[in-house]
Amino acid sequence: MKLSKALLLAGIGVAVVLFFALDLGRFLSLAYLKESQASFAALYAQSPRFVRGAYFAAYVAVASLSLPGAAILTLAGGGVLGLGWGLLLVSFASTLGATVSFLMARFVLQASVQARFGNRLAEINRGVERDGPLYLFSLRLIPVVPFFVINLLMGLTKMKAVTFFWVSQLGMLAGTAVYVNAGTQLAQIQSLRDIVSPGLLGSFVLLGLFPLVARKVMDAVQRRKVYARWNNVRPQTFDRNLIVIGGGAGGLVSAYIAAVVKAKVTLVEAHKMGGDCLNYGCVPSKALIKSAKLAHQMRQGARYGLSNTTPAFRFKAVMQRIHDVIAAIEPHDSVARYTGLGVEVLQGYAKIINPWTVEIALNDGGKQILTTRSIVIAAGARPFVPPLPGLDAVGYVTSDTLWDTFARLDDVPKRLVVLGGGPIGCELAQAFARLGSAVTQIEMGLRIMVREDEEVSALAAAALQADGVQVLTGH
Repeated sequence: MKLSKALLLAGIGVAVVLFFALDLGRFLSLAYLKESQASFAALYAQSPRFVRGAYFAAYVAVASLSLPGAAILTLAGGGVLGLGWGLLLVSFASTLGATVSFLMARFVLQASVQARFGNRLAEINRGVERDGPLYLFSLRLIPVVPFFVINLLMGLTKMKAVTFFWVSQLGMLAGTAVYVNAGTQLAQIQSLRDIVSPGLLGSFVLLGLFPLVARKVMDAVQRRKVYARWNNVRPQTFDRNLIVIGGGAGGLVSAYIAAVVKAKVTLVEAHKMGGDCLNYGCVPSKALIKSAKLAHQMRQGARYGLSNTTPAFRFKAVMQRIHDVIAAIEPHDSVARYTGLGVEVLQGYAKIINPWTVEIALNDGGKQILTTRSIVIAAGARPFVPPLPGLDAVGYVTSDTLWDTFARLDDVPKRLVVLGGGPIGCELAQAFARLGSAVTQIEMGLRIMVREDEEVSALAAAALQADGVQVLTGH
């Protein structure tokens, strides 16, 4: 940890310890405030500027360090300074203190949190960039959410400090006004429950929901605006409730759910039902990994109290087992099964004409045009082939084509180069190394498993090297 961060943490720790050690919290109690109201009012009458400045500084300090007592200080603002000055000072002091807390959390924790969980937080960061002000405003309107938690969590995101400040200023204004106004009637308040009634909390909840409802309305307006140019082609009736493009895992699940609720659904798939998972990904790769793991365990038999044994096998038989596993699962993803569920399955390529019309070029040469209320695009992807000079000349296989190409081989490839250090590349590199190939894995990034944490990357590299894989990164 950098010295500046360590000093900041030490300073915060000292301040918090002194607050509790000196029992400074007794000055932030409702009883003390009511007892001292007359004295504070007299001091304010004599030195208004001094009292306002001291009050502002104290409020910022309490809010910055997330110390208990902000509610009492807010009441004091109304009870001593009056509604006008109290609301003005509390509004800016609370926002400034919250922003300082936000910045301290960012300075101390954000870099390490983003480095460790950056991939998992990527979607959250995009959501904060897109809708962060809206959600922050909603949270500020609902006082049942601890504000110090909001300050901390927002500090870990990539929200701009300026945005955090002005949204917090607006969002806390309503609650601040309620408490400051209550402070002007301090004599009638016996506890904080007298201020925060169930009805008032309900009102704040409704206020908090308002921006969310407003966002939904805005989305509806935006959708209407997007669809405006298509209004003249919107069908009066529809051939289908849903058209699903792609018969992989996502498309099959979508079609299945639609069929269960008795929707009229058409599934379009140009190649193999089951898509990547069944034919090229999850199923064949895990079957290969299982065989490779068993071969590895046979060589390490002494670990289990057995004799180390060199596995004898025909590679063609290993690949045949993989195809047998695929064939055993295939009926669950087949055209016949989904037709039986009530899904119309068309073999061909889909083209979206407009938001409600799909043109399907059938594999048998025909063409069909269907209208639909909704469209799900689950077309999947294909392996990326890097533009390396000479690659086409020497030939290569991808994670899609190797299952059929290698099925024709009698023996496992003696030497194998795996381009790519992602999960698929690592799986194939380890499996073929355990089956006897001399494997070199090449990743142009600085480490393999670039989307995972650095610790995962290091563990994966160590495991691969232990199995004899030569891992080259930065190439």
